[in-house]
Amino acid sequence: MDRRGWPVDVHPLPPLLHNQPQRIAAEVRALAASLAPSYSSVVVGYADCGTYGALDSVCVELGLERLPGLHCYDLYAGASRIETFFDEQPGTYLLTDFLVRSFARTVEQELGLDRWPELRDAYFGHYTRVVWLAQTPDDELRRLAAEAAARIGLPLTVVETGTARLEDALRRTVAR
Repeated sequence: MDRRGWPVDVHPLPPLLHNQPQRIAAEVRALAASLAPSYSSVVVGYADCGTYGALDSVCVELGLERLPGLHCYDLYAGASRIETFFDEQPGTYLLTDFLVRSFARTVEQELGLDRWPELRDAYFGHYTRVVWLAQTPDDELRRLAAEAAARIGLPLTVVETGTARLEDALRRTVAR
């Protein structure tokens, strides 16, 4: 936030909440309530992220702004582009830079694939490809993305998205 000169403090929630999106709204509620006495406004840096509207209910209840979109993928590639990926191949598994870096922990370990590799087909048997929405691609991330796709037995497509859409959404949200 310093790079943009935004007067913002970031208070992150655990990223593994995305593996249990039913917990996101309650965690946001608790964090927002704890921050409210110290700030004139609190903004939620989540899209819906699989809460199926529960996060929006918390935002309405507490008068909070949140990032737009169904999920972070919309913020990187744009909602219409994500929709096109799924129209073209409904079995598309999406990765972000974060997921590429943390794949062994957030996917393999959390899903138990490191202990029970035979679960691969149960989790990924209906997927047909991996699309990495590359925000800041470099050689290391390219290698990690290829390894992640290979570990679940799917071809990799790299789509360079950058961070412009996310930054624009953050700018608009912070400005409100």
